[in-house]
Amino acid sequence: MEPVSKRVEIIPVKRRAMILEWFRKHSAASIQELSESIGASASTIRRDLEYLTDAGYLERTHGGAVLATPTRATFELDSSTNAQLFTLQKRAIGRLAATRLSSKDSVIFDSSSTVLEAARAAVERRVELTALTNSLDIASLCRAAPAIRVIVPGGSLRVGSQTLVGDPGETFLKTVHADLCFVGAQAITGNQLSDAAIEIASMKRIMLSSARRTILLIDSSKFHAPAFCTFCEVQRIDEIITDSGVTPENLASLAAFGVTVTVAEVDPSEAG
Repeated sequence: MEPVSKRVEIIPVKRRAMILEWFRKHSAASIQELSESIGASASTIRRDLEYLTDAGYLERTHGGAVLATPTRATFELDSSTNAQLFTLQKRAIGRLAATRLSSKDSVIFDSSSTVLEAARAAVERRVELTALTNSLDIASLCRAAPAIRVIVPGGSLRVGSQTLVGDPGETFLKTVHADLCFVGAQAITGNQLSDAAIEIASMKRIMLSSARRTILLIDSSKFHAPAFCTFCEVQRIDEIITDSGVTPENLASLAAFGVTVTVAEVDPSEAG
């Protein structure tokens, strides 16, 4: 990330995502380094660091901060912040995933941010679909596409998110037989896919059982220690689409389970 000579107003959620991306690349940083790199005042950066520390993302040090490790099993990224992280990777994965869709398909979209990018790419491709989703963000996106019929299964809206969980959605999903399911995960560890929230894991589990084929959309940052609740084993997945940041060790591990893995190439020129 290059220093900027002129400060440009950046919305807080984007600025905090930029801070987290800096830490991911550089491990640690001072307030001065972040201020110069991102183009925000030291006082603004200090407030952002306090916010990210209180939220569990960072641990403060003298004059700066470091990424909090290890991440707690029940730790969930704030949905608005998560949407701003690894955007190029998620976009590349989503575009590739959308090529798996054919006209007249019925598809289940879970509420993951990478799956949102697949839905966005499907809208751009103008594929005629029946889309079932527990994400109000995805439902709203698809509703604007005349070729897509949108079904929202119902349930309770999770605090701080646009995701529906529980009944009547779960009961309805058990009656569905979709062609394809796009699902994400908070962590992939060995052959285990997991999520920090029990209710999200439960919804994913039912979605998987309600589709003939399942494709896991997961960026390369998700290969780490398990989150709180396992919802599926890798062998249950028909294809995994990840990005070119995935390590050879992780690819070898997945190959040992006999799962098809497709790597989406990230285009750095799209950064901005």
